[in-house]
Amino acid sequence: MSEGQGATEGAVRPLYHRVLLKLSGDALAPLDTGYGISTKQTSMLAREIADVVDLGVQTAVVVGGGNIFRGRQAPEIDRQQADYIGMLPTVMNALALQDALEKAHLPTRVQTAIQMAQIAEPYIPLRATRHLEKGRVVIFAAGLGVPFFSTDTAAAQRALEIGAQALLKGTKVDGIYTADPNLDSTAKRFDTLEYLDVLRERYKVMDATAVSLCMENGLPIVVFDVRESGNVRRAVSGEPIGTLVHGAA
Repeated sequence: MSEGQGATEGAVRPLYHRVLLKLSGDALAPLDTGYGISTKQTSMLAREIADVVDLGVQTAVVVGGGNIFRGRQAPEIDRQQADYIGMLPTVMNALALQDALEKAHLPTRVQTAIQMAQIAEPYIPLRATRHLEKGRVVIFAAGLGVPFFSTDTAAAQRALEIGAQALLKGTKVDGIYTADPNLDSTAKRFDTLEYLDVLRERYKVMDATAVSLCMENGLPIVVFDVRESGNVRRAVSGEPIGTLVHGAA
């Protein structure tokens, strides 16, 4: 249990009781450079996660590695090799987040799709579920352990395997827009979208494989600004923040 539970528990009734939070590597990076690991940002994320664990929400995390290396941005390297290289920074980020969570008094386990026995457990779905049931945060690293799949797809896959009730996509913007709001001042944000709309219009919130997996299994996706304090708690509580991606009514 994290500190301050008495003040938080009971104040909000969560809509989801088991979630998977997908974080880009950028979420752990310094705000000014977007590169590397910021202990300040990582600690902030740990506090946000602790807040929802205090609500009794079983929480798993998939973290990307783009703050250190992106395989798709290294065309001179063979794509398969680049993807394997890109899996390694996700482990670095997972260990940094684990350290911050443990300092926030949250028991945490890192599981990797590539075996690294000295620093993390191998990915075993049943073991991950048991950890969650015991109140531990589980961080999944190294993607799916195979090339040609993004960490978004890994997040959707892991969410389905552990029986998560929602996939929370923490980003740098407050939802899905008709265009990039940083480039187009007329861009409008959607409160809700259907999976098919995301796929048809090619909104760049998650890759098509990840969205298709969620659509086929009815897993809702909540896209929100993870940098806003309290937003992870709001997302698990079902408050109308960001954009909810779901099936047809």
